[in-house]
Parts: sequence; C-alpha cells; structure tokens
Amino acid sequence: MPDKLQQFDLIVCGGGMVGASLVVALLPAAEQLGLRIALIEQNALPTVANPEYQPSFDARSTALAAGSRTLLETMGVWSALAEHLTPIKEIEVSAKGQFGRTQMQAEREQVPALGYVVENHWMGQVLMSHIQQVDSPQIEFFSPATVRSISPAMPLSEVIIESEGVTQTLSAPLVVMADGGRSELRLAMGIDYSEQDYHQHALVANVALDRPHEGIAYERFTEQGPIALLPIESADGQARMGLVWTVSEERVDQVMALDDAAFLEELQGAFGFRAGALTRVGERFSYPLKLILAQEQARTGLVVLGNAAHSLHPIAGQGFNLAIRGVAQLAELVIARKKAGQALGDLAALQTFVEQRRADQQRTIRFGDSSLKLFMSRNPAVRLGRSLGLQLLDLIPPARTLLARAAMGLDTPAARLNPDD
Repeated sequence: MPDKLQQFDLIVCGGGMVGASLVVALLPAAEQLGLRIALIEQNALPTVANPEYQPSFDARSTALAAGSRTLLETMGVWSALAEHLTPIKEIEVSAKGQFGRTQMQAEREQVPALGYVVENHWMGQVLMSHIQQVDSPQIEFFSPATVRSISPAMPLSEVIIESEGVTQTLSAPLVVMADGGRSELRLAMGIDYSEQDYHQHALVANVALDRPHEGIAYERFTEQGPIALLPIESADGQARMGLVWTVSEERVDQVMALDDAAFLEELQGAFGFRAGALTRVGERFSYPLKLILAQEQARTGLVVLGNAAHSLHPIAGQGFNLAIRGVAQLAELVIARKKAGQALGDLAALQTFVEQRRADQQRTIRFGDSSLKLFMSRNPAVRLGRSLGLQLLDLIPPARTLLARAAMGLDTPAARLNPDD
C-alpha cells in the first residue's frame, strides 16, 4: 500500500527535454498563480545549479528550428543555450547523381540563422539548471523514481511512484506523460498507436572534417535514403558534423560492423565531398525508423506529449521542434485555465488541445513523408521533375523563401506564458 499522499496541480512524468521544457515554460505561472508541479524522472537528476559544459566528440545533438528559438527565448533559457550551440547559416539540399540543388541561406532570408544545433546533454543541463536556479517551492522533484501506475480521473488523477524502495501516491487534476518514444507508460495505459515501418534504420554518429563546416547543413538524398550532416561545435580541435545516415534494414548490420576506416570510405562514397573529406568517426548508434502516432493523446486528467505522442522520420529534423510547439501550447492552456479557476483535467479542453496538435502533427508528417517519397522514387519522370524542381527552386526567390520559412518554423505563433498577458 502507498504510504504517502501528496497533491499537486500538475504531474509531469519524464524529466527529459520535453518534460523539463514544460516545467520551464510554466515557471512564471507557478510563482504567480500558485501552480504546484511534480516532476518525476527515472534517472538521477543533476544537483549542480549552474550548467557545466563537458565537451565530448560523441555527444548526440538536436536541430532547433528558428521558430523554436523564439519559444525558448520566451521561456528564458535561450541565452544560456546559446553559449554552446551552432547556428545553421546555410542548408543545401541535393540528390546524388542528379543535377539540381537548392541552397537556403540565412543572409538571403534576412534572419540570424536558419536553425541551430545543440548537444542534447547541454540542453538538458540548461533546462534543469534553470529550474534549480529559480528554486521555486512550487516545483518538487521525484528522482530517481519509477512510475508504477497512472489512474486518470476527475477531479484528481493519481500516480503511484516508487523511489528508493518507498512507494508514494501523487495526485493532480492533470498528469502529463512525456517519457519518450519508447513510452512504457503509453503501453501500460493501453493507449493504441498507429505505426508505419519505413524498413530503414537511422545510423547516428559524429564525424570530423578536414576543413571548417562554415555553418552549412546538408540534406543529401541517395537511393538508399537521405544523409544529413549538421554543423556542431568543434571538439579536440577538429571540426565536427552530426551525421544521420538512413540505411536500409538489409544493410544496417553490415554498415555498423565496418571498422572506422571502411565506414568513412563507405560514407564518403555515398555522400560525396561537398562537405570535405571525412577524417574521423565517433561512436555509432542505429535505430529502426518508424512513424508512430498515439491514437489517444488525451484522456480525462491525462495528456500524452512529445515523442510519447509522435515519433517521426528524422528527415528535415522536425521531431523536437514539433514537440516544443506542443509544450508551449499545453503550457498556455494550463496557465489560462488555472488563471480562470477552471479544471485543468477537463476532457473537452484537452481534446481541443489535441485537435490543434493533430493538425500540426499531420502537417509535419505530410511534409516529411512527401519529401521522402519524392526523393526516394526511382521513376525516371519523377527523378527528372525533382531535379528540375530543385534547380527552379534555387532560381525563384519567393518559392525558396516559402520553403525556408516552413523549415524554420517561423509560422509558429508567439507563446503566451506570462500569466499577466
């Protein structure tokens, strides 16, 4: 039997980038509106209130759209993040073995950057340190702690957790599940999801170049799938780029088994020399590519957020950008309803939120899927039209600007996170 009961306004299950971002977004409301928040994380959270950058050649990274910068500025964490991130000054899209390419440039679009690349561990430190620096009595951490069960209901949902052998029951009008793409909570709650298997794997690593990357990001399409190279901070005196290489499921084991020299030779042959010569590769990881979309993203007193709600193909790097738009929108809803004295877990309000998120999700998914099908097609007519399209896109500034603005997420409305607004 649970031996302790605590009540909050909001319980966030998952202290990764999405869960921590939600808490950061709600900090002003927590102070001004008396919003009590519980953050549950399975892993031990750092105890240092000031983030310390620990460079690593193998650090994983995330691409942030320019629109996400606006949201992170509103949350008050951008200046700290900016200490260790890399602006994307140019994006080049091309198809191997075909003419035509398009280049989007920040200067040409009159923006500081088309996007930014940040190491995941640095972003996690900044978000968590921001929460710790505020040191609000409205925020309580439960870490390391495991969620044993969630019972959504009105007026209060219950979450049973276990930490260091002690079982506790937490209650709140609203529980947010943000435990990632392999969400065990989603499965435990019996939430159905659709799954589209791309029969591909993403091979992820960092590579070193023989020259500076100049802030250029590459999306190169091959018959096997797209290869993305993202500019990231130098390490060990070497220019680095983050690699996301799409490999067929038949070849992934073979490519992963190559030694470093053979791997670099294979990658150089597939990508070419647009970014320069590849001189070093770090630790490699691979994971199967599937489009996963939770069919039920809200219940009474419950919301599914981030990768637990949607996992996308990494083409165009839109996964976290989609997630943080959901974070901002949910934070706005919580603030508005808390301010108005309305129930946070009201199903009708949560369903309206989900409908709005689904529109964004479907638009992002369609963009990624249509791009993937277009560039993976072996139909000669499609290939010719694709090459002509890339060439024309580079010659027609208004069309190129529309594509750039979509990629940058600049149609994202400003978040209203101040309770006084």
